[in-house]
Amino acid sequence: MLVERANRREDRDNRRRKKKVCSFCEEKNLRIDFKEAIKLRRFMSDRAKILPRRVTGMCAKHQRVLTIAVKRARFLALIPCVGE
Repeated sequence: MLVERANRREDRDNRRRKKKVCSFCEEKNLRIDFKEAIKLRRFMSDRAKILPRRVTGMCAKHQRVLTIAVKRARFLALIPCVGE
Protein backbone atom coordinates (compact mmCIF):
# COMPACT_ATOMS: atom_id res chain seq x y z
CA MET A 1 0.00 0.00 0.00
CA LEU A 2 2.70 2.50 0.98
CA VAL A 3 4.86 1.41 -1.93
CA GLU A 4 2.01 2.07 -4.38
CA ARG A 5 1.50 5.58 -3.02
CA ALA A 6 5.20 6.35 -3.31
CA ASN A 7 5.23 5.11 -6.90
CA ARG A 8 2.20 7.23 -7.79
CA ARG A 9 3.82 10.30 -6.24
CA GLU A 10 7.01 9.74 -8.25
CA ASP A 11 5.01 9.31 -11.47
CA ARG A 12 3.15 12.54 -10.81
CA ASP A 13 6.41 14.45 -10.23
CA ASN A 14 7.92 13.06 -13.43
CA ARG A 15 4.95 14.23 -15.48
CA ARG A 16 5.44 17.90 -14.69
CA ARG A 17 6.06 19.87 -17.82
CA LYS A 18 8.31 22.75 -18.59
CA LYS A 19 6.51 26.10 -18.30
CA LYS A 20 5.49 27.63 -21.62
CA VAL A 21 7.06 30.92 -22.61
CA CYS A 22 5.12 33.82 -24.10
CA SER A 23 6.02 34.05 -27.79
CA PHE A 24 5.40 37.81 -27.82
CA CYS A 25 7.81 38.37 -24.91
CA GLU A 26 10.42 36.15 -26.56
CA GLU A 27 10.42 37.98 -29.88
CA LYS A 28 10.16 41.70 -29.32
CA ASN A 29 9.30 42.54 -32.95
CA LEU A 30 6.00 40.57 -32.88
CA ARG A 31 2.86 42.66 -32.39
CA ILE A 32 -0.74 41.76 -31.74
CA ASP A 33 -2.92 43.55 -34.28
CA PHE A 34 -6.65 43.03 -34.78
CA LYS A 35 -6.22 43.29 -38.57
CA GLU A 36 -4.09 40.13 -38.72
CA ALA A 37 -6.90 37.58 -38.48
CA ILE A 38 -4.66 34.62 -39.36
CA LYS A 39 -2.39 35.31 -36.40
CA LEU A 40 -5.39 35.69 -34.07
CA ARG A 41 -6.88 32.38 -35.24
CA ARG A 42 -3.85 30.60 -33.75
CA PHE A 43 -5.06 31.59 -30.27
CA MET A 44 -8.67 30.53 -30.79
CA SER A 45 -10.40 27.15 -30.57
CA ASP A 46 -12.35 25.53 -33.38
CA ARG A 47 -15.49 26.92 -31.73
CA ALA A 48 -14.05 30.46 -32.08
CA LYS A 49 -13.40 30.83 -28.36
CA ILE A 50 -10.26 32.55 -27.07
CA LEU A 51 -7.90 29.98 -25.60
CA PRO A 52 -6.82 30.55 -21.97
CA ARG A 53 -3.32 31.45 -20.86
CA ARG A 54 -2.60 28.00 -19.50
CA VAL A 55 -3.11 26.56 -23.00
CA THR A 56 -1.38 29.25 -25.09
CA GLY A 57 1.42 29.98 -22.62
CA MET A 58 1.08 33.75 -22.97
CA CYS A 59 1.83 36.19 -20.19
CA ALA A 60 -1.04 38.14 -18.59
CA LYS A 61 -0.11 41.39 -20.33
CA HIS A 62 -0.18 39.92 -23.83
CA GLN A 63 -3.28 37.82 -23.09
CA ARG A 64 -5.20 41.01 -22.28
CA VAL A 65 -4.01 42.67 -25.50
CA LEU A 66 -4.93 39.53 -27.46
CA THR A 67 -8.43 39.47 -25.98
CA ILE A 68 -9.07 43.07 -26.99
CA ALA A 69 -7.71 42.42 -30.50
CA VAL A 70 -9.96 39.36 -30.96
CA LYS A 71 -13.02 41.28 -29.80
CA ARG A 72 -12.25 44.14 -32.20
CA ALA A 73 -11.76 41.71 -35.08
CA ARG A 74 -15.08 40.05 -34.25
CA PHE A 75 -16.84 43.41 -34.19
CA LEU A 76 -15.46 44.23 -37.65
CA ALA A 77 -16.35 40.72 -38.89
CA LEU A 78 -12.73 39.82 -39.69
CA ILE A 79 -13.15 36.60 -37.70
CA PRO A 80 -16.39 34.77 -36.86
CA CYS A 81 -18.14 35.10 -33.50
CA VAL A 82 -19.09 31.41 -33.54
CA GLY A 83 -17.38 28.32 -34.93
CA GLU A 84 -18.46 26.30 -37.93
